[in-house]
Amino acid sequence: MTRSIQGPTDHVVVVGAGLAGLSAALHLLGAGRRVTVVERGSRPGGRAGRLERGGYLIDTGPTVLTMPDIADEAFAAVGTSLREKVELIALRPAYRARFADGSSLDVHTDADAMEAEIERFAGGADAAGYRRLRHWLTALYRAERGRFLDADFDSPLRMLTPDLLRLAALGGFGRWQTRIARHLRDERLRRVFTFQSLYAGVAPERALAAYAVIAYMDTVAGVYFPRGGMYALPRAMADAATEAGADLRYGHTVTRLERSGERITAVVTDHARIPCDAVVLTPDLQVTYRLLGRTPRRPARLRHAPSAVVLHAGCDRTWPELAHHTLSFGHAWQRTFRELTRTGDLMTDPSLLITRPTATDPGLAPPGRHLHYVLAPCPNTDIGPRSTDWSDLAPRYRDSLLRELDRRGLTGIAAAIEEECLVTPADWSAAGHPAGTPFSAAHTLTQTGPFRPRNLVRGTANAVLAGCGTTPGVGVPPVLLSGKLAAARVTGSVGVGPAVRRSARAREGARP
Repeated sequence: MTRSIQGPTDHVVVVGAGLAGLSAALHLLGAGRRVTVVERGSRPGGRAGRLERGGYLIDTGPTVLTMPDIADEAFAAVGTSLREKVELIALRPAYRARFADGSSLDVHTDADAMEAEIERFAGGADAAGYRRLRHWLTALYRAERGRFLDADFDSPLRMLTPDLLRLAALGGFGRWQTRIARHLRDERLRRVFTFQSLYAGVAPERALAAYAVIAYMDTVAGVYFPRGGMYALPRAMADAATEAGADLRYGHTVTRLERSGERITAVVTDHARIPCDAVVLTPDLQVTYRLLGRTPRRPARLRHAPSAVVLHAGCDRTWPELAHHTLSFGHAWQRTFRELTRTGDLMTDPSLLITRPTATDPGLAPPGRHLHYVLAPCPNTDIGPRSTDWSDLAPRYRDSLLRELDRRGLTGIAAAIEEECLVTPADWSAAGHPAGTPFSAAHTLTQTGPFRPRNLVRGTANAVLAGCGTTPGVGVPPVLLSGKLAAARVTGSVGVGPAVRRSARAREGARP
């Protein structure tokens, strides 16, 4: 059995209205708890925020939505659904991959379309290999979904289940890159199914093959975009929570937690003292531990994932060869990961993610204008340039990035920019993210599953953690699951609660 909070849990305060906090709030509401959400910002979203500049509506966080069924679970907890609140658009292709040799590949999640595209790109042998790879990725996801992704670990012994044997039999404890190479000969194709290891903060030749489940989410399950931008998801979650009775308080910064022995008795903000029976904490781990006055002992210091420089550019033109998401690969690959995760150097031959959300939703920019989001991975401030270095480095790096994009076919991009915002590790640090990275702790072997920072903290009886720093990890689906798991720690289970039943009865009564 998974441990849950003992004692009263009638009123829960959730600290943070990001995806994790909103997920926790919805699941708690569905289980009949009274919920107050406090958020230091002026709107929901957290990392998945919104910047409005010159008529451009800019998503400041994730640009990729996969596994929408996980988000739907949170809405279902209060008797509604994701698709009732948000218009989701399936991206076809999910990505376009462009390589340094001038070749390009559209990445489809439809099996037949992708097999045909790979046969055109690399020949029949790799097309057949893709079919085998797709089967393996699907089996990997099925082995991990219930027991590893959507599960709490109170002890490593909890992993000792038949699912662990199935995962081992699938090669999940081998290396990601090695498993992909078994199916695909073309080195360019291998990149399409391993670049996701950046999300885990580990080079593909060192990452566990179990993390190839992220490639399943990207290349098999489908990639979606909400109309109105990614910010539409947290906005809809906040609205659903309010409709279900949550008290959302924006502009409230938590200053301290009141305690009586091992229990938190109140959350104190710069505006109010809020008594509570339990608390869900979603800030970065260092902030959470400081509030709790507890820092769990670990045999080694946490290693953080690489960071990123992000250029948001509102332009008076676009480049039709760009899909909604375009992966622009340089010649280098293994050297790039070595620079990002070991030597701490900026990429000498960068691989970039270019997102053009106005390709799918033109309403995110003024008429006739186009929005581009360029993500350049970079070392975190633990091993690379320090936060203070970026004040001088940022404008030079921005100019070099634009020159590189110009060379890669985005001719005249520097002159086309009307509005821009450059985000560097210094900005992530200023937002409170350790090591200047929004991607939190890397998913190394010793920071995975039961070895990742737990969502319960020794010495505090009624506080639970959620967010990318705790279990299950980084990315939109895992962060949503972290909120669900936090709620389960409070309630003992996540299921159909009173709020769902009330909502269902109301809908039934409204039908003719």
